[in-house]
Amino acid sequence: MPQNAPLFDRAASAPPVPRGLPLVIALTGFTDAGGAVSQLIDLMRDDLDPIPLVVFDNDVLLDYRARRPLVTFDGERITGYRPSQLELSLVRDALGQPFLLLAGYEPDFVWEGFARAVLALAAEYAVASVTWLHAIPMPVPHTRPISTTVSGTRAALTEAHSVWRPHTQVPGTIGHLLEHRFAEAEVPVAGFVLLVPHYLGDTEYPAATLAALDSITAATGLVFAGDDLRARNREFLQRVQEQVQENEDLTRMLGGLEERYDAYMAGSTNAAPMVHTGDLPSADELAAELERFLASRPPADDGRGGPLS
Repeated sequence: MPQNAPLFDRAASAPPVPRGLPLVIALTGFTDAGGAVSQLIDLMRDDLDPIPLVVFDNDVLLDYRARRPLVTFDGERITGYRPSQLELSLVRDALGQPFLLLAGYEPDFVWEGFARAVLALAAEYAVASVTWLHAIPMPVPHTRPISTTVSGTRAALTEAHSVWRPHTQVPGTIGHLLEHRFAEAEVPVAGFVLLVPHYLGDTEYPAATLAALDSITAATGLVFAGDDLRARNREFLQRVQEQVQENEDLTRMLGGLEERYDAYMAGSTNAAPMVHTGDLPSADELAAELERFLASRPPADDGRGGPLS
């Protein structure tokens, strides 16, 4: 691809944008446990009517062979083609407060160029703060609130909301690079990592997205309704609880996760670590046990499988 290819186009009918808005970044990519970020993007696009300001060029940033667009086949012909979207938009929350949203896929290519473009746009709109989110699987129980690890330059947020502060090296995402570049530019930035139960990491877990919304609210003061998401979460948790109660092995495994989590959160000197690879079940072990349990059950009357199927 040409090195000087433009990374984005500006929307022709973009409205005036107030200066000093918060910027929220939600990009899917390397990991998205519980579908937290993808569900968040869907909620923003479906419920909040974002107005595109900038549309990034898929032909420059996206590897189509790795993430293929969806086509609709209707009997004898193709009737639809839905490309991936990566956009910077103007959005309003439930109270009408405006903010900027950078949402879509994590670029496959031109990371440094993309980061420069995002920082230039943030400077153009004089953003007041940057908040980004992603979600990782952790050996924590679904019966406890979803916790977060918070990085960045907003010390008060880290102090109040970061329950796990590891010293480690991890595979990077474009969110990490953007956080690093914003910190270098002295723009207030916070990254929220949602710690999602590892055995629910491959599901669409509504509680993970609710935790994402709560994190955005804590960082920006923006308010989101999320009533439908809460209703979905109650139904999801009820089905999970039914499955766990009917299987002794799952009950035992969940009890071990709860005990270790509670000991860690209590903060005692002999508290068990958040990450443990000894006597607790691995994600594969939990998934295998769930599969065995579900396979032994008769099909649901309504034709739906459980949330862990």
